[in-house]
Amino acid sequence: MSVFNRFFVVSKQVGKILQNKSEKFINAAYNNEKLLHNTILLHAPMAKTFSASSKHFDLMDFFDDKKNWGQNEVKHGRSWNKDELRIKSNTDLHKLWFVLLKERNMLLTMEHECNDKIELFPSPERIDKVNESMKNLEDVVRERNKAYHELETGQTGERPGKLVTNQLGLRYFYRMSEHVIPKFANRKWNETRKFGYQGVAVQKFLRMYREKLYNVKRKQRNRDRNEVIGLLKRFPNMDRAAIAAKYPSVDIDKLLKYDRIRSNIDTNKL
Repeated sequence: MSVFNRFFVVSKQVGKILQNKSEKFINAAYNNEKLLHNTILLHAPMAKTFSASSKHFDLMDFFDDKKNWGQNEVKHGRSWNKDELRIKSNTDLHKLWFVLLKERNMLLTMEHECNDKIELFPSPERIDKVNESMKNLEDVVRERNKAYHELETGQTGERPGKLVTNQLGLRYFYRMSEHVIPKFANRKWNETRKFGYQGVAVQKFLRMYREKLYNVKRKQRNRDRNEVIGLLKRFPNMDRAAIAAKYPSVDIDKLLKYDRIRSNIDTNKL
């Protein structure tokens, strides 16, 4: 027998041995898997299994209940306040957020549908209450994040910011963010901000803008003053501390010296 034939016979015998071992390994793995499956089925009633609802919702989830269609008013509750949300766990807040998000989407869809059909949207204040609840929920989550980061790292964890001035010379609060290109190397960013706020036109704009703000505050002070005078003339014996708390910009002691209201107020109580 030649060397080649002898090598062929030996390789064939080795192949048969490996094939027999692989078949035994596969059969053993199959038997173990079958045994494990039977064990799970045997202990299934004693274990807590995962269950899911078989009900499939369609696009009607974006619309309100049909019994509320065409109604002038829909009964609803109030918004969630912060004290109620603070006692809930993070899991409950996460679930509540998606419930409120689904409710807001439904209300916005119904409002849009009513506007298209020129119909009355019942109880539109529901949207405001849902938005208020979502805002309070975000504030509570932010409070917890701040407390966690301050405890772990000594910082609030909030995105830092600073007061910056735009091209018109107005200051606003800018929240910082990471950029791939530095400021000095970003040509596109520098081209949009190459004009400063030191020109004559910008200074004139700022002067007129400040004058407008001053006129708005002055008119508001005059309205508050006239309203306080009317209240004191109609109700001379009303609580002045409550008036001072509601209208802090009005000097009540100075108003009491005016002839317009002094005749209606008992001078013995001054």
